[in-house]
Amino acid sequence: MADYKIIFNRDDCIGCGACVSACPDNWEMEDAGDKAKPKKVEISDKEYACNKEAEDACPVDAIIIEEKK
Repeated sequence: MADYKIIFNRDDCIGCGACVSACPDNWEMEDAGDKAKPKKVEISDKEYACNKEAEDACPVDAIIIEEKK
């Protein structure tokens, strides 16, 4: 069951790869290599910590994790 939703602003992404380094289980670089992307946007409590590290590592705040209501 998904407890959280990732909101990713691709336009703000600068492609630094900090999120991929912090959470390679859910973040990867696009095929062109200039932007990151989440593998999935709905995550569980178990997946939260890793994705929170990705959110915190993003220098342009392109990643926001919200608790699903």
